[in-house]
Amino acid sequence: MKKIIPFLFLIISVQIAACKKPYKIIEPPVTPDTSFFARGADIGWLSEMEAAGIKFYMSNGTESDCISVLKSKGINSLRFRVWVDPTDGWCGQADVVKMAVRAKNAGMRVMIDFHYSDFWADPGKQNKPKAWLSLNAAGLNQAVYTHTKTVLTALLNAGVVPAWVQIGNETNDGMLWEEGRASKNMGQFAAMVAAGAKAVRETSASSKVIVHISNGYDNALFRWIFDGLTANKVDYDIIAMSLYPSVSNWSSLNMQCLNNMNDMVARYNKEIMISEVGMEMAAATACKSFIQDLIAKTKSVNQKKGLGVFYWEPQSYNSWKGYKLGAFDDTGKPTVAMDAFIN
Repeated sequence: MKKIIPFLFLIISVQIAACKKPYKIIEPPVTPDTSFFARGADIGWLSEMEAAGIKFYMSNGTESDCISVLKSKGINSLRFRVWVDPTDGWCGQADVVKMAVRAKNAGMRVMIDFHYSDFWADPGKQNKPKAWLSLNAAGLNQAVYTHTKTVLTALLNAGVVPAWVQIGNETNDGMLWEEGRASKNMGQFAAMVAAGAKAVRETSASSKVIVHISNGYDNALFRWIFDGLTANKVDYDIIAMSLYPSVSNWSSLNMQCLNNMNDMVARYNKEIMISEVGMEMAAATACKSFIQDLIAKTKSVNQKKGLGVFYWEPQSYNSWKGYKLGAFDDTGKPTVAMDAFIN
């Protein structure tokens, strides 16, 4: 018996030691979430509105945080614009990081929209930031790269990984005029977009790069811009559009937009996003029909490359900043238009 006991201890010790050996954990493969469709809102004004004492309410009249109100209407993604050095700080880096953290904490995906200006950039103006006025073309490319990387690094340090990053806002004729005006120098505009895209790839590799122009119904405009970027071998993932129809023409513009989206997929093999939509607040019922139809059309885009639809500043009400295309009524509650986003 004395001889058997040590032998048993030996067997048990060997088995325990074997259990302590390192082993490889085989994890299941990661499957991309191809079912996700962005039902989004651009709320760049929100922090300024809150600072001004503006309140927001659920449909039943209960006061609530604006992001919670939007979430109750099916919004799952939020978009924030970035200005380089805004006079009052709104939409600057610190403001955007703070708002993006709030969005992430609310379970939202985030789109970052770089304007590369100190204020609005759109089809009618693409003004250089004050700090960039003396830069030549090469200097502007470097400034785009550095600014993009700096803001994205701040977001990542705050725990926010943007799902999408937009390089320029409604760049129908390029950006950072005059050097980056596409009608005068498509190659220079392409170099600026490439600089921004490079910063995204190096800093936030999982973020998809967006190029955005307005008038989603205008196929000739889109072919001109994206033929130019293709000829210059620019690296990007998504073609984004704006669409602001009226009550009388939304149906025809939606159909033209769908045809344009499908042409972009066939011609460039890129994914599609509707980064901005809006309609006058007083026409909320028509706006709901417009958005429902546009969401359905975007989801029907060939090869399932339609990724989402974002309403621009739906929470603005009482003509905030003179804007009348919001989707909240004058009492601070969402109009029926926002029901279009409920899945």
